[in-house]
Amino acid sequence: MKLNELRDNAGARLKSKRLGRGIGSGKGKTSGKGVKGQKAREGVALNGFEGGQLPIYRRLPKRGFVNPSRREYAAVNLGRLAKAIEAGRIDAAQPITEAVLVGAGLVRTVVKKGGTTGASKVAGVRLLATGEIGRAVTIEVSGASAAAVAAVEAAGGKVVLPTPAAAS
Repeated sequence: MKLNELRDNAGARLKSKRLGRGIGSGKGKTSGKGVKGQKAREGVALNGFEGGQLPIYRRLPKRGFVNPSRREYAAVNLGRLAKAIEAGRIDAAQPITEAVLVGAGLVRTVVKKGGTTGASKVAGVRLLATGEIGRAVTIEVSGASAAAVAAVEAAGGKVVLPTPAAAS
């Protein structure tokens, strides 16, 4: 078989209906779009419009609560942190801060004390326990799981978390 002998299977490609080619074609004059009006025009997309009837997205009940001031945290696993230290992107002798993690490419931009301001920004970094770390390091992050803190302390290091504000 040669490249010029390749053909589609029979019926694999449907020929498009030619519009506006006379009334005898079955799709002449208005090309099946009716007469005038918004939907007869070009470039109209009326998604969700139901012609005066209440749209389905307004008829259906809304459930649950969406917190508008929710703060997103970037997750950093111990395994990824250990790989970055081994690759030389992070100096394990110095305290590992959120700025160091951003510089090493482990997390995206971190914005402190204001929540999130954009899709790629997070309110802080949270340390998770997936993977293992084999050396003593000091890590300063916004949050950490109990298992991650235990794993770092078992390796001889420590996790520094911000102190919660006093309730007044």
